[in-house]
Amino acid sequence: MSAVTWWGAARQGGCWDDGDGAAGDVRRRRAGRRLNRAIGKQVKVLRERAGLTQKELGDRLGYSEDLVSSLERGRRTPQREFLEAADELLDAGGLLTATIEDVEAAKAKARVRHPAWFRDYARLVASAVEINFFSTLAPPGLLQTEDFVRTLLNGRQPLLSEETIEQRVVSRLARQEILTRWPLPMVTAVIDESVLRRRLGGRKVRQGQLERLLKSGRLRNITPQVLPLDCEENSGVDGPFVLLTPKGKQQVAYLEVQGVGQLITDPEQVRILAARYGSIRGQALTPRESLALMQELLGEP
Repeated sequence: MSAVTWWGAARQGGCWDDGDGAAGDVRRRRAGRRLNRAIGKQVKVLRERAGLTQKELGDRLGYSEDLVSSLERGRRTPQREFLEAADELLDAGGLLTATIEDVEAAKAKARVRHPAWFRDYARLVASAVEINFFSTLAPPGLLQTEDFVRTLLNGRQPLLSEETIEQRVVSRLARQEILTRWPLPMVTAVIDESVLRRRLGGRKVRQGQLERLLKSGRLRNITPQVLPLDCEENSGVDGPFVLLTPKGKQQVAYLEVQGVGQLITDPEQVRILAARYGSIRGQALTPRESLALMQELLGEP
């Protein structure tokens, strides 16, 4: 059996699984989103009653301001840990914890359906103890803001339906929760400088994304580095890739281009990519220098 598995995405003839699913699946996802919005409104009312901003609430609970904002708007499914902590902090008297059973039931009924070629990768990410990104076109998905995700999906060709875009936004944001779930996965990300300078989505979207990368880089389990444009050596000219180490399993690699994903499990091929990644990190700016560059770019008009 080949150690390299390919997932092709045929976009016509009914072979492309864009996540819309059957009518029943759509109804269940919509019901889940309505539940999320209702809980989000409750969190907002309780937060404002306590006189806290979204940032203040996030700081006290150990979550980002972006996550709190997304939860209040119903963009993310609240996790048990958040609901329990917020209920206690906001003196909700069990109002939020009472929703946990309904939230988990809705999640079970409306599991996000990724494109077929992406599902195995998504499962590996969910159980990863170490993730290493080399990104040359966009920031790693786990570090993207909601606005940036929407910008990417809105620009896809052929055009995606609004239902599909909404589903994939929720799905990508939900996957980011592994970054704050204990035990924390160790994450490194080498991002090409061109990614940071590209004004995809406009100034506001770009600045929000830079702020997100800066915040992520200050977390103890995430180490971003920038590969500068004036670097005279670049071991990553063959393109972006991801190295994953699932819990209790051997490291694997993942490549994706033009709607096709490739999961590499052959030990020798993974070893070569891991060695290449080591070279790329050596050619990149140090983490401190990288954060300084991001801060500089954030101040540009």
